[in-house]
Amino acid sequence: MSRPNGALLDTLRAALGADSVLIGAEIGARYASDSSRQNACPPLAVLRPANGAAVAAALRVCHEHGQPVVVQGGLTGLAGGATPRGEEIALSTERLTGVESVDPDGGTLTVRAGTPLAVVHEAAARHGLQFALDLGARGSCSIGGNIATNAGGNRVIRYGMTRDLVLGLEVVLADGTVLSAMNTMMKNNTGYDLKQLFVGSEGTLGVVTRAVLRLHPAPRERLTAMLAIADFRSLVAVLREARIALGGQLGSFEALWSDYYEFSVEKSLHGARPFAQRHPLYALIELEALDPALDTGRLESLLERLLESGVAVDAVVARSLADSARLWRIRESAGELMAYVKPVAAYDISLPIDAMEHYLAELRRDAAPLLGEWPLFVFGHLGDGNLHIVASPRDAAALDRAVYGALAGIGSVSAEHGIGVLKRPHLGNSRTAGELEMMRRLKATLDPRNILNPGRVV
Repeated sequence: MSRPNGALLDTLRAALGADSVLIGAEIGARYASDSSRQNACPPLAVLRPANGAAVAAALRVCHEHGQPVVVQGGLTGLAGGATPRGEEIALSTERLTGVESVDPDGGTLTVRAGTPLAVVHEAAARHGLQFALDLGARGSCSIGGNIATNAGGNRVIRYGMTRDLVLGLEVVLADGTVLSAMNTMMKNNTGYDLKQLFVGSEGTLGVVTRAVLRLHPAPRERLTAMLAIADFRSLVAVLREARIALGGQLGSFEALWSDYYEFSVEKSLHGARPFAQRHPLYALIELEALDPALDTGRLESLLERLLESGVAVDAVVARSLADSARLWRIRESAGELMAYVKPVAAYDISLPIDAMEHYLAELRRDAAPLLGEWPLFVFGHLGDGNLHIVASPRDAAALDRAVYGALAGIGSVSAEHGIGVLKRPHLGNSRTAGELEMMRRLKATLDPRNILNPGRVV
């Protein structure tokens, strides 16, 4: 591995403090890649600024020296975006942590970017509120990474993506300029909404250092049920009926295809099956209860109608928090799956619900000769059109083409995980030439020396 320029290193140490700059043996293996584990490469150095001013100082120095920087948060990404490349220095937000304030009346929370999502949840809960973004990596992903990738998660069907939950941002630009747009108001229609430039930009336009997040009232209880379903048409009918019956209280609607469900039950629940028989499809429903007694009745009435009509084959209702956790464990065992299946390829795509059945049938056909001993594992957030696909390919490049090629003109190659490096060759399947050119112009304007996450996204 090369060593960073000595003058650059001395300047960074002077600006940040010696303990905030790691080199050589001080750099642990964790900084070499994100959770994709592909193309692992140790960075030349790791910068660990403790506040926004230190981030600005670090970027100012790197900009002056033309030093490429890769931004790292919780390193839970799957698109290779936080994996160092070539001669890059890593800028980690691991010290940039802490909830600064909560305004219960205004429904806002101000937080530093390196704070884990679970910490944000806990801070909101102490005030009877919730930050609605939720995903399986909540304990390790950082809120800055969630913002940079416009994370989705389990509750998009009700609350939207991360960009719908961010009111204000503080961002440091590539040259060290601090852009403060820490808006706390729901309505602020004063010109360009600059924060939205950085939500979903994957650190290519600036480094998020602080954020003002929108909070919602916490439900009194979450009611969880799982249904067994015979075919995709019935699965869509269940979603439609759940939306009608539960309205805005439908917090989550997750779909699991049989292969994924069977793996999850065996590995997560050690064979303790919610259903005695196997079924082609399963739906996990969560209702956010305002009146638990009344809403339990509404949920059970919905399930009874679905079973009587034959739309659902079987159903189980969680009777305790432990029951609910067991059902959610089935859905959230993707990490175990990816650790178990080798080699592994993971995809997160989105497409119209009415195109899913045909898409999956064609993909299974085209992917069959490209796979090893494992099938395609499919699950996802059906209510917002997001499917996750995990596979063990013999030919990874060919499987990428099969998964992404069929989305051209109808869907997105990334629903919530971002583009990073791994999906960049396929971005044109989801974006027009005009859109890509505008992205390149924005990048060149805000980062003219191309030091921030170069080679990612565009």
